[in-house]
Amino acid sequence: MFSTEEVIETFEMISLSHLNVRTVTLGINLLDCADSNIKKMKEKVYNKIVSTAGNLVKEAGLVERKYGIPIVHKRIAVTPISLLLESAIRGVARKSAVARSIEIAEVLDKAAKDVRIDFIGGYGALVQKGFTKGDTVLIDSIPEALASTERVCSCVNIAGTKAGINVDAALKMGSVVKQTAIKTKDRSGIGCAKLVCFSNAPEDNPFMAGAFHGPGESENTINVGISGPGVIRNIVEKSPKTDFRALAELIKRAAFKITRAGELIGQEVAKSLNVKFGIVDLSLAPTPEKGDSIANIIEEMGVEYCGAPGSTAALMLLTDAVKKGGSMATSFVGGISGAFIPVSEDAGMVNAAKKGALTLEKLEAMTSVCSAGLDMIAIPGNTSTETIAAIILDVMAIGVINNKALGVRLIPVPGKKTGDAVQFGGLFGRTVVMPVSKFSSNNFVKRGGHIPSPLASLRN
Repeated sequence: MFSTEEVIETFEMISLSHLNVRTVTLGINLLDCADSNIKKMKEKVYNKIVSTAGNLVKEAGLVERKYGIPIVHKRIAVTPISLLLESAIRGVARKSAVARSIEIAEVLDKAAKDVRIDFIGGYGALVQKGFTKGDTVLIDSIPEALASTERVCSCVNIAGTKAGINVDAALKMGSVVKQTAIKTKDRSGIGCAKLVCFSNAPEDNPFMAGAFHGPGESENTINVGISGPGVIRNIVEKSPKTDFRALAELIKRAAFKITRAGELIGQEVAKSLNVKFGIVDLSLAPTPEKGDSIANIIEEMGVEYCGAPGSTAALMLLTDAVKKGGSMATSFVGGISGAFIPVSEDAGMVNAAKKGALTLEKLEAMTSVCSAGLDMIAIPGNTSTETIAAIILDVMAIGVINNKALGVRLIPVPGKKTGDAVQFGGLFGRTVVMPVSKFSSNNFVKRGGHIPSPLASLRN
């Protein structure tokens, strides 16, 4: 039951502070679509997505209007496609196998378009301990697949606390990132915005580009990602002299209310589609819109610009308070559940980067206390494959040693250098190209092999 006061407070959050449900993501199991006949497999994949998700946009819209809470994105996550590829590429030459993988990406894109959702995740692989044939074929296909599709997103998990870090995969993904940027150079390398490398990737993450429907999930599941940076900023702004203990309590209470609203929406959409309700992701996710910035919350706490000393402590307080409040409001916490710091999608982050307060190294430090990793960061187009791989490895190391889900979305913008402005448009926003270290990591990443799992993995 919801009290009158709670309803009024939620209404004020929506109307005055941009509270919304950032995404309702429908997970779909495609394992039963595997087939040695590629034509039959494509038909099965398309038909299952369209039959399962055909009413997603309609039903989410009805729930949105019923409760007056905006649902910004309706999305789909599917079984990692590399798992389906195994049967379709058996005995097939490498070039033809890659072509078949791209065909499946195009089918995913068509299905997503036909059911009118904005992104479909799951064109990826889980390679934290090694590669199968399906994994290597899919990874090789990623640049062309993302260049030739509009809605397809790719996630490759290359590390885990239990598994360690696949260094060969990091080096390979460094090359894939470069190739993807080049293939979409006419759009400032936008293909890389749909590609993420993960450590400890959660199987129920509703946010793109890292969403996929994990093998441990049920047949179909609705997962919800909530968002309320504007609500939290409003609270901090109204409490300029409140000490941190009291401020954390205020944020925690607001997160409780935000999460209650998110779970209500998720439960209703799941019921209307006759599928299982999965989780609420407690992440604070910014947008390029004014008043929707994580960086601005940090600055309201007293830091001149996000990235200045104190920023990591402020982000830790914010993330922890949101998790504490949100976890009390639902029994179904999952996904990433942290604070996102995607530079191009956060106007405050972009401004801090322009001022020189926010650097790649500071973002790496901040990612140790949140859950997004190095996200939506434009770097010079001439950044080497080895340097990109080394940056990926650093973030994977933080995720593995701390048992955290962390991702890396770097965009080496073709033809751009440090300080240049880049416009991605829409949700991806705009940003400036940030500098990377001029010192080489080539010999380090070329050692290859596997970094063993840490002692923290021995928990049984």
